[in-house]
Parts: sequence; C-alpha cells; structure tokens
Amino acid sequence: MTGPDPAVAACRLAVRRSLADLDPSAPVGVALSGGPDSLALLAAAAFERPAVVALVVDQTWYAGSRAVCETAAEAARGLGADAVVLDGAAPREEAAARTARYAALDAAAGERGLAAVLLGHTRDDQAETVLLALARGSGARSLAGMAPVRGHYRRPLLGLDRTSTVRACAAQGLTPYADPANSDPAFARNRVRAAMGTLADALGRDTAALATSLATSARLLRDDADLLDRLADEVTDPCDVAVLAALPPALRGRLLHRLVPGLTAAHVDALDALVTRWHGQGPVALPGGVGAVRRSGRIAVVPVAESAAGPA
Repeated sequence: MTGPDPAVAACRLAVRRSLADLDPSAPVGVALSGGPDSLALLAAAAFERPAVVALVVDQTWYAGSRAVCETAAEAARGLGADAVVLDGAAPREEAAARTARYAALDAAAGERGLAAVLLGHTRDDQAETVLLALARGSGARSLAGMAPVRGHYRRPLLGLDRTSTVRACAAQGLTPYADPANSDPAFARNRVRAAMGTLADALGRDTAALATSLATSARLLRDDADLLDRLADEVTDPCDVAVLAALPPALRGRLLHRLVPGLTAAHVDALDALVTRWHGQGPVALPGGVGAVRRSGRIAVVPVAESAAGPA
C-alpha cells in the first residue's frame, strides 16, 4: 500500500505540527485565494481537521473576481471544508489591500469562533520578505520576516517551498488559480520574485538554496529579536534619560522605536541623539502630528504645537 505523494505528506505534516496545541475539534480557518499555496494548505487542513472553513477574500481588483472566489469556495467544499466569500474591497495598492484582507479575515474569525486562521505563505515568500526588508534598511524585527504564529494567525508552510505546494495540488488533482496580480510588476514583491533567479546566479547559488538561506537568516534573527523584546519589556522606566543612556544601543533603540507607531531608522537615530548626544536640541518631529522633546531628564512625546516650545 503506497502512501500519499511526498509533497502532500509534507503539507499535512506541517499543518499537524502547526495546530498540535489546539483542541482537535476546534474549528480553524484557511485564507484561500485559490492559488497553489493556499489550495495545498486547505487540502492538508481538511485532511487533518474535522472543522475547517475556507475564507475567500474578494478584493474586487479585476472583472470576474467574484466568480474566481466562488470557484475557490466550491473547490474548498469539494475537499470537505465549509467556505465563505468575504468582502475585502480595497484600492489596487499593496498596503491598503493587505489591511483590507486582514480586516476581513479578523472579522470572520471572530464571527465564526475560529481557533486559528492559517495562511499559505511558503519559504519563498519568507525569502522575498527578507529581501524587501533589507532594501528598506530595516532592523532585526523586520528582517526576521513572517512569524510562524502571530495572534490567531499561523503559517504552517514556512518550511516548504513553492514547488512543493504546486506538486501537492497536482498530486491531488487540484487546479489552482493563476492570479495575474502575482506577476504584475507594479507590486514590489513581484519584482523581487522575478529578480530572485538573477540574484541567485550572481551569488553562484540556485534559487531554492538562496531562498532557504534567507529563510534561515530570518529564523535566527527572529530568536534575537524575541530576546531583545523580552529584555525591553523588563525596563521599568523607558522614558528616563539616565535609564536609556545606560542601556546597550540595540536595547535602547528598541525602546525608542516603541514611542510612536511608524518610526523609521532616521527617527530613532534622532531620538537617540536626545539621549546620548544632548546639547539642548529639539524637538524631533515624529509621525502622527507629535514630536519628542527632552524635558527634566525624560523623553516626552507631545503634540506638535507643544513640542515647538522646545526643551524645558
């Protein structure tokens, strides 16, 4: 008696391990686009779990998107899963689309009492995420890439490559949808994806080996970033200049980065100067209409009008 195709078995094992801490009867969701990654993930989840819901987000970017979503939902039902098409309409722009997609998934997870929502990101996606973060000049947390578990979201397939999901679909007679958005050069991630082969050639590597190395770097950096976050959590007064000045730069930078959402490396450098290179300067303009000033031995975040008054 032969077992399943190795790619199918690998997807099932990945799902089993990812959900091992959950009640076996608890319902879980799978974000389904209809592409090979999410379709292979859904097939594995439906095999491993008794209660699976395919969450198909229609972002209405192109004519016929609803029909594509309904086809994906029907494929999910054919695999024994429940399925629902969600409204995630958003502008054709990466950040806005991502925000709308996760908002739709969050709402569905809450309404249906899902113990987890599975995302079909693979090792190739992780490698692309690391390269994008490198291009932005990001720190360890961004270079750590996508976490296997974050809140109710889980990414079981981060240890598998994209080829494995394509093979798993073929072995099960599943026909994935080829999303034209995945080859549109208007999106930065697609440009990085297209350049991966060129970069691998320049480094004398094959694309799969390069993706594996980048994903490994992300995993190692995630461990470092997690440790720094725990150490930062232990600092009792993160706005006290004396406390901040006594910390190692990596830990001080982490605390300064937490002051206001959306800070860049340039913002953090300017804040660091308030602590370590103080000569009466200020204020530091920050996102959200606020500024940071050094007052009475502390770093204070205040409205722009108040920060204009300078240090006190």
